Amino acid sequence: MHMPKGRLEHANITVSDIERSSRLLQDLLGWEERWRGPALNGGETIHVGEEFGYIAVYTDRKEHDRFAKGAPLNHLGIVVDDLDAAEKIVADAGLVPFNHADYEPGRRFYFLDWDGIEFELVSYE
Repeated sequence: MHMPKGRLEHANITVSDIERSSRLLQDLLGWEERWRGPALNGGETIHVGEEFGYIAVYTDRKEHDRFAKGAPLNHLGIVVDDLDAAEKIVADAGLVPFNHADYEPGRRFYFLDWDGIEFELVSYE
């Protein structure tokens, strides 16, 4: 029997300021804006990524209750080629890197964005 193969194409996250979140992802990861346009509930979305994957940052301009950490998402893990440079970009954006670790298979740290979404940045170099 043929087993299908897959890859993650995108994640869609709700943020309070899509321009700010888009800029952070572009600066941090060297990604680009792939698309932008209207979305559900009178909202707007920007797709920020590379050729085979992206993060959709979405807002519907409404006030949202903040989710508790881990509900509905624990974190987004992203590989970077220069962890130290990435940490500087995070700090320069006014965000706080935490939980630094260096164990197999790589070095990593975490940060929360302005909306409480947790990111893990990891480098395998």
